[in-house]
Amino acid sequence: MWTRSYSIVAKDVTGEQMWRLFADVNNWHTWDDGIESTCMNGAFEKGNHFILKPKGGPKVKVDLLETTENKSFLDVTRFPLAKMYDNHTFEETPEGLKITNTISVTGILSFLWIKLVAQNIVNALPADIPKQVAAAKKY
Repeated sequence: MWTRSYSIVAKDVTGEQMWRLFADVNNWHTWDDGIESTCMNGAFEKGNHFILKPKGGPKVKVDLLETTENKSFLDVTRFPLAKMYDNHTFEETPEGLKITNTISVTGILSFLWIKLVAQNIVNALPADIPKQVAAAKKY
């Protein structure tokens, strides 16, 4: 399994604000430049799913595997012969909120999906997470 993580500590946002940002799936495109659209019906909870259309790419179904309100969520995107897991955690620390995003890819064709999708996501995390924090302050 291929896994990469990126973390920052933010003093000016809470786990509740980050949770509300992500739970508002249908508005992800307003703060994530790489997303053309997202659509989810129902609650942001384990067992539900949403459709994500990245800019320049096809629509994909993303399943929510685990959700712990204000703390973390894990989702999976299924590609031909591979799966990409995206784990978001929000941990309160004395220094501030530790925000971690971990991307993992498994499967026979994982090498292909790492090259086509996952590595690009990981490369963008240092710029994307501060944008998420800025957007979450409005929640």
